[in-house]
Amino acid sequence: MPPHRTALEARWLALTREVLPGMAAAEGWPIRLDHCFMRVCLDAAIGRPWSEAVRRPAIRHLTEPQLAAAVAIAERIQAEPALLPGLNRQSLRYRGKLR
Repeated sequence: MPPHRTALEARWLALTREVLPGMAAAEGWPIRLDHCFMRVCLDAAIGRPWSEAVRRPAIRHLTEPQLAAAVAIAERIQAEPALLPGLNRQSLRYRGKLR
């Protein structure tokens, strides 16, 4: 695996498994679990439910540009926590779980 890809994967996992879940309670976010943050970021990066475009498990099948886009979204959420509720709503809309 190329070094850049390895670094992106490590950053992705740190953000979605540790950083964002660690911020959830203090921010009053509607989601708290790692897979929910992954869903929100991947859906935003891909522009639809990620599983329509990428085979599972996503970490193995995302292209490097897709992974980089998802990492960038997670980093934006970390920097601007107010973005998360809207991105979560959009993800749920993509999935038909919110009107």
